[in-house]
Amino acid sequence: MSSTPDVTVPEAAAGLPAALADLPDPRARRGVRHRLAVVVTAAVCAVAAGYRSYTAIAEWVADVPAATALALGIAPDRRPSEAMIRRLLQALDPDLLTAAVSGWLASRTTATPSADRRAIAVDGKALRGSRTTSTAARHVLAACDQSTGVVLASTDVDGKTNEITRFAPLLDQIGDLRDTVITVDALHCQRDHVAYLAERDAHWILTVKGNQPSLHAQLASLPWRAVPDATRDTDRGHGRREIRTCKILTISTGIEFPHAAQALQIRRRRRRLDQPKRFTTETVYAITDLRVHQASPAQLAGWIRGHWSIENKVHWVRDVTYDEDRSQIRTGSGPQVMAALRNAAIGALRTAGITNIAAANRHHARDSTRPLALLGIT
Repeated sequence: MSSTPDVTVPEAAAGLPAALADLPDPRARRGVRHRLAVVVTAAVCAVAAGYRSYTAIAEWVADVPAATALALGIAPDRRPSEAMIRRLLQALDPDLLTAAVSGWLASRTTATPSADRRAIAVDGKALRGSRTTSTAARHVLAACDQSTGVVLASTDVDGKTNEITRFAPLLDQIGDLRDTVITVDALHCQRDHVAYLAERDAHWILTVKGNQPSLHAQLASLPWRAVPDATRDTDRGHGRREIRTCKILTISTGIEFPHAAQALQIRRRRRRLDQPKRFTTETVYAITDLRVHQASPAQLAGWIRGHWSIENKVHWVRDVTYDEDRSQIRTGSGPQVMAALRNAAIGALRTAGITNIAAANRHHARDSTRPLALLGIT
């Protein structure tokens, strides 16, 4: 018996093909047999069923029953070929694809009243399989909703730039950031980023490490020994036990960083369950513009812990479940588009209440109508 829950989609949410209707088609109009929205939707269906490559996607399209093909908008006797699917996906704009999919996923998410602000984690990932003997691996910077695990925006980080310069263009794709909390790793602890977020009326939590040596030294020299723990929690899993504590200090002077209102010290003490006497301790510092009355210690600790949602809910799944790092797709925008398709499938499954993506892939592979229901196609 499968433990995968039945997919439920809010009535107000239209199907994915409608969300893709305005996505620019890179092909010349003459001779187009299959609409872009149809091909991309079929690709997301295949990825939701666990298919990982152009060839596998084409095989899924070729093998589905005639009724499923018709529901997708494909003539059963004239289905897209592997070559056609490959050429189209290699030419798509991955950022526009992600924007269209994230807008559709947002319409599927039932809004529930919450005292918490929205939190968005920004993090980058190398597509290691796209590396060749003459070129470096493609790199994508993404913004992920901490609560749902849905990728809201992404942007390519090409070999001529780095993540830092792509931070603002990434978040420019998200319409309203007012009162949203942006969490980033130490690479993005940049004054220009803080100025940009202030212009967008957004809040931030920045991890501080050795790339900002003066700021890190200032934070480490604060009187933490005299500060009691603001939060303390314990996790057990993956063969280890972890104790996390968080101390918080209001900043008045001595920290040379614009808009910083509070400093945080996070300590993680871990031990393997099979080695109960051996502990490892990690101390991390962070700063935020949120003041005492704007966020509780539990909320701050939760957002810092939630920053890893993009790693645990998205990147890890793409690496382990979809074996992304060994993908041999390298031509055109193919690596980034396939990453966007994986994000779309993962996001659709997450918003349907599914947590085990590997089990969900198997569940959707057993019946070709299940991916259609997942994507709102009736």
